[in-house]
Amino acid sequence: MVMPKLIVFDLAGTTVNDNKDVHRVLQSIFKKIHLRISINEANQVMGIPKPEAIRKLLEHHRYPYISEMLVLEMHAHFVSKMTAFYKRHASVREKEGASDVFRICKEQGIKVVVDTGFDRAIVVPLLERMGWEKNGLIDGSITSDEVAKGRPHPDMIYRAMELTGVTDVEAVAKVGDTLSDLQEGTAAGCGWVIGVTTGAYSHEELQKGPHTHLVQHLSEMLPLVGIEQ
Repeated sequence: MVMPKLIVFDLAGTTVNDNKDVHRVLQSIFKKIHLRISINEANQVMGIPKPEAIRKLLEHHRYPYISEMLVLEMHAHFVSKMTAFYKRHASVREKEGASDVFRICKEQGIKVVVDTGFDRAIVVPLLERMGWEKNGLIDGSITSDEVAKGRPHPDMIYRAMELTGVTDVEAVAKVGDTLSDLQEGTAAGCGWVIGVTTGAYSHEELQKGPHTHLVQHLSEMLPLVGIEQ
């Protein structure tokens, strides 16, 4: 079996443990404007750039005073709270087996990049906590504020290809836990689009999205991309 030359992994919910932490931070910033959003409502916007997620939730609740300034202010609060969470909270850890999967991929000569709906400001402390860069387990990271369009658009995949020198998108695998991850990989034309069913979305929910494979645990993806253990 042909192996990919590059695998692009999502962060929260896919390679980083997430106990609805992102959802709860979103809930907290909406409380500031006296709006209550449910965990399920927050879940519907997981994976996409967070300013866009905030705007979608405001529109869903038909908030009467939506403006660019409001979205920017709410997003600034979100960035502040998520950054503090990833810097200090004791629960912050990688998803089981993430480092091992990265290491095995690297040993096979596969480039490993992480991408996310977060801004760079949030990702800096998160990656410091994970230690993947320091240990040489990833080749780079792409955040939604560094491209013209975040998920479900393919821009972050293309940026990861530029970063690693991979030119054939069919030699790229995308791995994530949300529908927007699957849509991103499919829009880019990735040869593998793999959904992880133990994150934000269930097996049943991810089944509705475009994909080549669904797995419960990260390690299950290795044979799907031609890596025999």
